[in-house]
Amino acid sequence: MTLIAIMLFPLYWMLNASLLPSTELVRATPTWLPIHGTLDGYRNALSSQGGHLLTSLYIALGTVAVTLLIAVPAAYGLAQLDAPGRRTLLFALLVAQMIPGIVMANAFYVAANRLYLLNSPLGLILADSTLCVPFAVLILHAFMRTVPAEIREAAALDGASHLRTLVAVILPVSRNAVITASLFSFLFTWADFLFAVTLTTRDEFAPITVGIYRFIGAHMSDWNSVMATGVIASVPVAVLLVVAQRYVAAGITSGSVKD
Repeated sequence: MTLIAIMLFPLYWMLNASLLPSTELVRATPTWLPIHGTLDGYRNALSSQGGHLLTSLYIALGTVAVTLLIAVPAAYGLAQLDAPGRRTLLFALLVAQMIPGIVMANAFYVAANRLYLLNSPLGLILADSTLCVPFAVLILHAFMRTVPAEIREAAALDGASHLRTLVAVILPVSRNAVITASLFSFLFTWADFLFAVTLTTRDEFAPITVGIYRFIGAHMSDWNSVMATGVIASVPVAVLLVVAQRYVAAGITSGSVKD
């Protein structure tokens, strides 16, 4: 409940500001309830930012798919199989988390420019996945190493391949960890601004974070529309956090205790 309260408090102020006319937003005394509210901000937000929201949703879902496609088998190999050099690889994944984003953004711009992926959702999906994959591997590895080896061995005795064992045996019992990795990948991609502003130069291909940034620059006096855009962009994240909160708590703590 504490997490939900912390999340809803700023959302309330955004919702309040999004319903107030711009003239009331600059008053010396704050307006606690939008009694004389207006929905003009939401009309402007949907008309100007609707495409950016769809772009962000497409990029976030694509990043989650790419992240899980790479991280799940990688974590399974590191946790359940005798993969050579697994300790070195895990250390490398930890080090990758400490690389400044601005350094990676400059490199991604050069690579995307040469591969003709500027102003492309695919370019952003690949860029965001480079940060999401190491984190997802660490989360999934921490859980999968607690899965008893006897389960995998029993599946092998029944003739199951490593792929079938992963899909039919390991993944179902790793549901909480998979949901946790998916949620954090989605949240990071949805809130990403650095990679988005680096790899998009045209408004029609920009995600919502860049869309709000450029919208503020062009409409400095239309703050209720800006706040309405913020509310609309926060709704998917708020819903995901509320729905997946118990899975995230279980997925994070499940790998911290070993029998």
